Amino acid sequence: MTYGPGYPGASPWADPATQTQPGSPYLGPPPTAPQPYGPPPQYGYPAPYGHPGYGYPGPWGPVPPRRPQKPGQVITSAVLAFVQAGVVLIASLYLWFFASVIDVVAQDNPAVYGSSRVDALASEVTVLAVVQLATVVLLILAGVRALSARTRTAWLLTVGAHAVQIVLALYWAVRLVTLMNEAPGADTTGALAAVTIFFAASPVVGLGMVLGGAGRRWFESPQQP
Repeated sequence: MTYGPGYPGASPWADPATQTQPGSPYLGPPPTAPQPYGPPPQYGYPAPYGHPGYGYPGPWGPVPPRRPQKPGQVITSAVLAFVQAGVVLIASLYLWFFASVIDVVAQDNPAVYGSSRVDALASEVTVLAVVQLATVVLLILAGVRALSARTRTAWLLTVGAHAVQIVLALYWAVRLVTLMNEAPGADTTGALAAVTIFFAASPVVGLGMVLGGAGRRWFESPQQP
């Protein structure tokens, strides 16, 4: 149902001739304050933990050069030095025990074992045990220096430690062959060869690792403190 323009409840917009109250003039879009612009973000790698600038990106710069990696030959030589040190330590303790047994047997049976030859053998075994214990210290020191330093001294120490073990293995091979030949009916050539190879294998490989190739070049590179 519609009402005419003169009806009291009719809308004033229904009659174009009806006067309306003027509104406020259009003032344009509401003003907005410009947002302040901060400094542009910096590029680069974040500072390491503990650095004064930790948590903030550092300035753009060249990537630091990567430190040279220790070659596997040097690591292998050092590990073999540690292994040889453990083997020689156990062998030296057994050798010392053998020397003590010789002394006890000679004292209990002076008529049979009281000869100068037995005394000389006991003295030789004791001296060898002391020498081998000293080489254990040399092997450990050489392994530590090979892993921590790139100096010529470290290379010479590593080479010397392995070379001494090879000399000791050859000495034991000759000495045991001499003792076995003096024993009647003894034929232990295969066993002596196995013992010699067992004690000489690690130092031979460890020595070869640092005598040439990347192992030798590692110690000839610019030295580090």
